[in-house]
Amino acid sequence: MSKINFIDVFSGAGGLSCGMELAGHKCVLGVEIDKHAASTFAHNHKHAEVHCGDIRELTPKRLKELLNGKKVDAVIGGPPCQGFSTAGKGDPNDIRNTLFREFVRIVRNTSPNFVVIENVTGILAKKNEATLSDIFKQFEKLGFHLDVQVMSSEEYGVPEKRRRTIILGTKLNTEINFPNKRKKIVTVGDVITDLKTKKGEIHNHDESLAQVRSKIDLDRLKHIPEGKGIRYQKDEEAYLPKRLRFDVNWDEILEGRFRQTKYQRLDRGLPSPTIMTHRYSYFHPTEHRYLTQREAAKMQSFPNDFVFMGPISAQWRQIGNAVPPLLGKAIGQTISKMCKAHLENEDTSDKKKRIQKKSINTIREKAFVYKKKEVK
Repeated sequence: MSKINFIDVFSGAGGLSCGMELAGHKCVLGVEIDKHAASTFAHNHKHAEVHCGDIRELTPKRLKELLNGKKVDAVIGGPPCQGFSTAGKGDPNDIRNTLFREFVRIVRNTSPNFVVIENVTGILAKKNEATLSDIFKQFEKLGFHLDVQVMSSEEYGVPEKRRRTIILGTKLNTEINFPNKRKKIVTVGDVITDLKTKKGEIHNHDESLAQVRSKIDLDRLKHIPEGKGIRYQKDEEAYLPKRLRFDVNWDEILEGRFRQTKYQRLDRGLPSPTIMTHRYSYFHPTEHRYLTQREAAKMQSFPNDFVFMGPISAQWRQIGNAVPPLLGKAIGQTISKMCKAHLENEDTSDKKKRIQKKSINTIREKAFVYKKKEVK
């Protein structure tokens, strides 16, 4: 039972399911409305069926046809949650409510033992407490007990800093445990030159498409040291000669800084900042160019043989929106441990162990494990 079948809903390119499969589990169905992301998913999950379209069009009959008798042990994915609560200004007709309820419907129709929901960290904000409470109530009605944790990807072998809220639920007779952190941090320098597949191929890596076309941008970039960029006046004065400085009044800029650092080079001695959905956020540590899609995917921990489909803009969107596969692998491994713990409980006097229900406040407070001192 430690190797399970799962459905990936709102799958995107399939970063989470890629990680689950690295942990030994099997994806049997992906559900994604974006045609390029669905194409990427299909290319890299050749044994899984794919529903490319609106999830509301995935009827029970069609779902049954796609599964073709396969048992579903888990439903995973990133359903929109922010509009789910009907408290305050919540709109019951909000499209995000509808889509989340469709995720719940898929769970109800397939009766899995596990659910994995990933979302932005903002879902745990105090203002969204009613939303989180509603999510827990929906799954408790279906027999699940849940817990939530913010996982920071660099703590699980990903050479990138990315925080995601992970809600993990199960019907099994076992406590929910989240993955243990890795002691060794993987850096940009550890992975950025390792781009080839076992066959010696490099996919999604056309350096000509990563060139800086603007002469002034290129001239400025050449002056930026590795790991540095320009956000404050002191950065501009430290790195740029007067002829290349920005025509701005720093005293008039809000908070005296650019909203986002310009000409940000990656640092080979550190994990990457969060990879965005376009190529213009970061630059190569030592070369005077942007990252290629393959290099960005490497920061996200995608395997070298994972190929992205569609135009370059669509590839970047898929990479930037993905759950890092090694984060997904860590989640998949902890699900395997929970399955084992459940079987052990079934064979002991602990068989009828009652899982204690936690309050939403307790759940929220314990979710931010990467910086416990900041919890209030």
